Amino acid sequence: MPVPRQRHTKSKRNQQRSHQALKFLHLAKCPKCGQAVRPHQICKNCGTYQGREVVDVLKKLTKREQKKRRKELAEQEEQAKTEKPLSAEELSK
Repeated sequence: MPVPRQRHTKSKRNQQRSHQALKFLHLAKCPKCGQAVRPHQICKNCGTYQGREVVDVLKKLTKREQKKRRKELAEQEEQAKTEKPLSAEELSK
């Protein structure tokens, strides 16, 4: 088995490990349903991307599940539209 030529110092070891930390996920809101979505990705909840429906999320569901899912999506869209941005007064409460 090969043997290292020189010992790795603590600082060199730690410098290598500094890049192994987990990166923070940047999330945006889906404009249609308000679900948290990664930027430039299709919304897995409603199947939209840039305001267009790209994937039919109801396609693989049974009729009963489709009906339930449509109702949930309608409620989420309604809730996303009614949310107002917080004003300075509301933030200071």
